[in-house]
Amino acid sequence: MHNAKQNAIADSLVYKPMLIPLNWAKNIMGLPSTIAGLNQLPADKKRDIYQNIVPPELLEMFNVREDLRDSQGRDLIQLHCPSGSSDVEIALYHSAEAQDPILFGHITDTIHGQLHILLYGMNDVNSTRYNVDRLPDGSKTSFGINHRNLIAEEKAFQAGLAPGQIYRGPHLFTESLLEFECFAASMGHDLFFVEPLYYHVALIFEKYGFLYQSGKRLMTRIEQGFAPNGKLIPLLDKSTPFRHPGAAGKIRLRSWAIHDNILGEPFTNVTMYKYIDKDPKHACEISIPW
Repeated sequence: MHNAKQNAIADSLVYKPMLIPLNWAKNIMGLPSTIAGLNQLPADKKRDIYQNIVPPELLEMFNVREDLRDSQGRDLIQLHCPSGSSDVEIALYHSAEAQDPILFGHITDTIHGQLHILLYGMNDVNSTRYNVDRLPDGSKTSFGINHRNLIAEEKAFQAGLAPGQIYRGPHLFTESLLEFECFAASMGHDLFFVEPLYYHVALIFEKYGFLYQSGKRLMTRIEQGFAPNGKLIPLLDKSTPFRHPGAAGKIRLRSWAIHDNILGEPFTNVTMYKYIDKDPKHACEISIPW
């Protein structure tokens, strides 16, 4: 979950019993098991279902009504989920005039009909914005993955943000995870997949009980590289602002160094999954601080 790119690693790991909310209970019978199936439904039905992915705590934080409309009746949620497609793009704004969403996501079906989160993030749009998502000419950077706005990234880095963050996060990762688990369970799934776009996001997911489908070797190689006398230590040489000499001991600083291509290759091809259960038996404690 891409913000899951937020500073949520600092939040305590708290799991509540996963109970399907009443607003889901009325939908659970006969609900399609795939995004492709949901996208075949009428537009109003799709909106009713997809809007339940939004954690209520986020609505409360930004004073957004439960119907996701403003006082003039204008829709604050944007959905791109045409009939015949197998993915959905979601963007929720706190006001109709807002430049950026407070929640955004991209979810698709796997070839086996399972849920796969390609992108998910939340923004505290009341905090300072850092233009890491666009170049000075306005062209998009794909959150710094395809192109980089180095000036904006350095400002974000100095402000304590992690790679890919435009704003600080609202610290609602636990709440958003529980909402998505309810969504997945209501469709009949017992697990789902995610695509961490950054190193720190993968570690956040580890903390919350996600396992690796692919990318475990890369994560092991990174851990070994940042160990004392590891191959990455000499590269933390201040040659760029993102290669901090103390980065080996901090998750966020490691992630910036990796984003700065310290590995000699991009952080990619990492896919994780999580079983939906009440007991986070696979959750782990992260030994290094944020």
